[in-house]
Amino acid sequence: MMDSSFQHILPSKVEIQKFPRFQNLPKQAIHVIQNLEQCEAIRAELEQVSIFGFDSESKPTFQVGEVSTGPHLIQLASVEQAYLFQMSPPIWSFLAPFLANPDQLKVGFGLKNDAHLFRKKGFELKGVVELSKCFASFGLTNPVGIKNAIALLFQLNFPKSKKVSTSNWARKMLLQIGQGKCSLLNKLTMPLRMPMRRCWFLKNCGV
Repeated sequence: MMDSSFQHILPSKVEIQKFPRFQNLPKQAIHVIQNLEQCEAIRAELEQVSIFGFDSESKPTFQVGEVSTGPHLIQLASVEQAYLFQMSPPIWSFLAPFLANPDQLKVGFGLKNDAHLFRKKGFELKGVVELSKCFASFGLTNPVGIKNAIALLFQLNFPKSKKVSTSNWARKMLLQIGQGKCSLLNKLTMPLRMPMRRCWFLKNCGV
């Protein structure tokens, strides 16, 4: 049985605007990982996580026919911490066992393209849960986006990031986007932390 605070229809845009604004994790809970030494320092923490909030970011391509070399940033969020990995060959090798572990779920939105990019890099994503398709019990047969999911599950307003112009795109902006996404992913793992609710949610996700 679902919690009575869960709504069975999507709030309207007007209603969402009245919800409290989504708050990012505190800065001390968001870790930017840039080298293998930092990776090894958090290995034990990552090995204990059963459910990761997951997403990736790639720098945009600007030329016709230009092929993306991403993902350039991988985001993993646990119950209390969020990690932004600036990708390099050693960090890819470090993350590979976690990405391929089917017992460590990676939950997020729009992960189909992520899986495609990872395969192009020679890495397999397993244990992936596409949250946009997990709302059938609400009577929602179409995929649900991030903003609506946050409004529906938590009655919070998650404002979408403003589109970044090509001239302003830089590593710092990539990290800023990642920090916001990591906070969001941390929040979205909440329905999966309690055994009964986790069972319900994963059943709706076809897991």
